[in-house]
Amino acid sequence: MVEFPSRPLYNRIPYIQNNRKIQMTQFSKSLLVITLSTLLLTGTSVSVVAKESQSYQFTPVQIQAPTGTKLMTMEQAMAHPDWLGRQPESAYWSADSQSIYYSRKQQGSELRDWYARPLAATDNGQQVTLKDLDNIGAEEQRFSNDGKFVAWIFEGQVFVKELSSGKISQLTRNRQQQSDVMFLADGRLTWRQGWDFYSLNLQNGELSLLASLDTEDEPKGPAIPKGYLAQEQHKLIQFIALEHKNASDNFKQQQLLEQQSDVLAPLPFYLGKDQSIVSASLSPKGDKMVIALGGKRERNSKDIMPNYITATGDIAAQPVRSRVNDQKPQPHKLVLLDLTAHKQFPLSYETLPGIDEDVLAAVKTENAKRQGKTYQSKKVVRDISLLNDWSWDQSAIRWDESGSQVAIMLKAWDNKDRWLATVDFAANKLVNQHRLHDDAWINYDFNNFGWFNQASSLYFLSEESGYSHIYVKPLSGKAKKLTSGTFEVSQPKLNRAGNAIYYRANPTHPGIYNVYKLDLISEKIEQLTALTGNLSFALSPDESQLMVRYSTSVLPEELYVMANQSGSPLKRLTYTVSNELTAMALQAPQVIAVPSSHGKQPVFAKLYLPKDYQQGEKRRAVIFNHGAGYLQNSDLGWSNYFREFFFHQILTQQGYVVLDMDYRASKGYGRDWRTAIYRQMGTPETEDLMDGVKWLVDNANVDVSRVGTYGGSYGGFMTFMAMFTQPDLFKAGAALRPVGDWAYYNQPYTSNILNTPEIDPIAYERSSPIYFTEGLKNQLLINAPMVDDNVFFQDTVRVVQRLIEQEKNSFETAIFPVEPHGFRQPSSWLDEYRRIYKLFEREL
Repeated sequence: MVEFPSRPLYNRIPYIQNNRKIQMTQFSKSLLVITLSTLLLTGTSVSVVAKESQSYQFTPVQIQAPTGTKLMTMEQAMAHPDWLGRQPESAYWSADSQSIYYSRKQQGSELRDWYARPLAATDNGQQVTLKDLDNIGAEEQRFSNDGKFVAWIFEGQVFVKELSSGKISQLTRNRQQQSDVMFLADGRLTWRQGWDFYSLNLQNGELSLLASLDTEDEPKGPAIPKGYLAQEQHKLIQFIALEHKNASDNFKQQQLLEQQSDVLAPLPFYLGKDQSIVSASLSPKGDKMVIALGGKRERNSKDIMPNYITATGDIAAQPVRSRVNDQKPQPHKLVLLDLTAHKQFPLSYETLPGIDEDVLAAVKTENAKRQGKTYQSKKVVRDISLLNDWSWDQSAIRWDESGSQVAIMLKAWDNKDRWLATVDFAANKLVNQHRLHDDAWINYDFNNFGWFNQASSLYFLSEESGYSHIYVKPLSGKAKKLTSGTFEVSQPKLNRAGNAIYYRANPTHPGIYNVYKLDLISEKIEQLTALTGNLSFALSPDESQLMVRYSTSVLPEELYVMANQSGSPLKRLTYTVSNELTAMALQAPQVIAVPSSHGKQPVFAKLYLPKDYQQGEKRRAVIFNHGAGYLQNSDLGWSNYFREFFFHQILTQQGYVVLDMDYRASKGYGRDWRTAIYRQMGTPETEDLMDGVKWLVDNANVDVSRVGTYGGSYGGFMTFMAMFTQPDLFKAGAALRPVGDWAYYNQPYTSNILNTPEIDPIAYERSSPIYFTEGLKNQLLINAPMVDDNVFFQDTVRVVQRLIEQEKNSFETAIFPVEPHGFRQPSSWLDEYRRIYKLFEREL
C-alpha cells in the first residue's frame, strides 16, 4: 500500500519557484502560494513530495495558455458563453478505440452537433450527419463477454455491431422506448421496454420475454359480489350461478395454461397496485432479478411557483419540488425475483447492523430539553432506501460478471448510515458486507463499488478514514484499505483482467488532480498523468489508451489522449477555444492557504492581485463565496464560475484584490471539512471569511474597512449570514438567488446537514438567515430570479418582508422575472453584475 502523509495539508504542499523545490515544514504566510502564472503551463519540471522517503517526479505537459493583451469588459464577461468557443461535451470512445466522439453546441443555438475525431487526425474531427448518428455507438455502449459484439441505444432503439466485420444491425424499430441494454453471460442481448425485459439470441434470432413487472395486484378468479342481494341472486337464479361457474372455470384453465405451456410468454410478476418500481436489475445469467419498490407518490397541490411572464400572457402555476419541511420518508422494499421458478422473495433489512438504532437520540434530547420535555430513546426500525450517489454512473444494484452474486448499496433515510450488502440466495436474505456510519451525514459522493472478476470480493470507496479511499472486501473476510493519505480518491475503474484499478485523485495538492493506477497484486500505485489542473478520464475499450478531459484555470476543458503508461506524452485532440478568449489578458489566480483560527487545516483560496498592489494606498477587496456548499472552486482547473472569473479580472483591473475561498463545507478536503457545518450552516463558513479578511489585511495591503463580499445560491446564503451575524466584517454584500430559510429548501440536500425541521428545529433556526436579519448594518444588494425552482423566490420575499418590518434601510432588491436559478439571458447576467459592481464602487 502506498502511504501518503496523514498530516495537515499545508505541511505537504511544496512552494514552487524557479524550478526549485522547497519542502514546507511549517506554515509561512508569505511562501505557501502556488503561482499559476509561473507553474501552470510552462513545462517546468516539478517535484512534489508525497512522503519523506518518496517523491513523484514529473514534467507538466506544455499547453499554450492565453497570452492576449485585451482587457476584459463587463459586456464581454457576461455575453453568451458561445464566445468562449463551445467546448467538447459528452465525449466517449469508439468501440474500436481508434476515435473519440463528442458533441459541440451550435453557434447561436441550443442544439448540439456530434463529431468523430479519429486519433490519427490533425483537426477537431468531422461532423456526423443526422442520418449517421445511429452508427456511432453511445457512451453507455455495452460489449459482449467474448468481445465480438457491442450494443447501444439510439433514440430509444437497440443497435448491435459485429466488431470483426463492422456490420451494424438495428434490432428494434417501434414507438416504444428501449433502455438498459446488456449482454448476458451466455451471449444473449437483453434490454428493457417499459418494465418488460427481452432477450435476443444473436445466433438464431430468437426473441424472448424474460420477465414482465406489473404494479397491480395479482388477478383473482371471479368472485360473488358482496351484499345480501348479490348473495341471494346467486342462490336463487341458476343462470347467474352458471355464468359465474363458467367464468371461474375459464380463469383457472387459462392460469394452468400459462403456467404449464413452454411457448407462451411468462406470467407477469404482480408487485401490488400501491407500489412503484424504483429500480430493477437483471442477473447476467438471466435467471434472477433484484427490484426496489417504493410507494406511489402524490404531488402536494401546494408545491407550485407562479410564473408571471408566459407565452399566453396568463400567470402560470408551475409545479415544483417539495420542501424539506413537508417531505415524508420514502423507504424502498427490496424483492428478489426467481425468473425460472417465477417466485418472489422479499429481502428484509433486519440483517443490517444498526437497523434499529436511535442514531438521532442526542439531537432529539437537545430539542426536547429546549421545550422543557424529556426524550426517551427507543429502538425503531429505520427507513431504508437504495443509495443515490449524485455523481456516479452506475446502479446501486450490481451483479458480478457471471451473475452468481449481487451487491446492493443502501442508505438510511436519516442519512447516518450506508450499507453494502450481498444476497444469500439459498436463504433469500441480505448479508451485510460493510457498514459506514457518520454522526453527521453520509456523503452523496464517493460511493462507487463493484465486483472483482472472481466474484469473491468487492471493492468500494469509503470516507471512514476521513478521506475517500479504495477498500477491498472478501465476502468472508475483513475490509482492507488500499490507498491512504490526506487526499480524495474518485472515479475508480476496474480493468477487464481485474488486476488493476484506475482512479482520479489529488495527493500532491488539493487543487491538482491526476490519474493513477493501483496494481491489485503488488498494491503499488503508479501515477499516469502529470498535469497541473483538473481532469476526468475514460479508459479506451481495448485499455491501451486514456482519454483525458483536462482544463486549467485559464483554459476551458479540451480533449486529450495518451497511451496507458506512466510518462506517456499527452496529445491534444480538440482546439475549440476561441480567438476572442485567447486575445484576453487573463490573470491566472494564485492558490493560497489561509491560516485558520479554528483548526490546523488552512482554508485554500484563489487570490487575484492587481498590479503593484503593495504600493500606494491600501486596496479595496472583494471575497467571492462559491455556491453549492459542497463544491471545490479553488482547484487549478477551469471553473463553472467562469463569469465570476472574468468579473474578478475586471475588479483587479480597477485595483481590487479578490479572494475566492473554499470555506469549510467545500469539496476536496476530506470528511471533517465537509461536515464542519453539521447543524450549524453559516457559522464555520463565516469564521473562514473572517480569517480571509485578516489574511488580506496582513498580506495584500487591503483596507479592513473597504472589503465587500458576494455570491449566489449557497454563496448568497453565506453573504446573508456574514452581513447579518458579523455586521462589521463587510462594508457591502451582494446576495444572489440566496437561501433565506432552510426549511423551504429541498429534502435530499438539506436533511443531510440539518436533519428535518420536525426533528431538529434548533439546527434550522441557528442556520437560517431569516432569524438573524436584525443584525444587518451595512449595504446589502439582493438579486433574485422569480422562476427559480431550486431556491424559491419566496425565500427572498420572506427575508425582504422581515427587513421591512425591522425598519432596515440599508438594503435594495433587484428581481429577474424570466430567470430560473441559473440565468439564461446575457442581459440578465449583465444587469446583475453591473449592479454588483456599482455596489462595490459606491460603498468600497
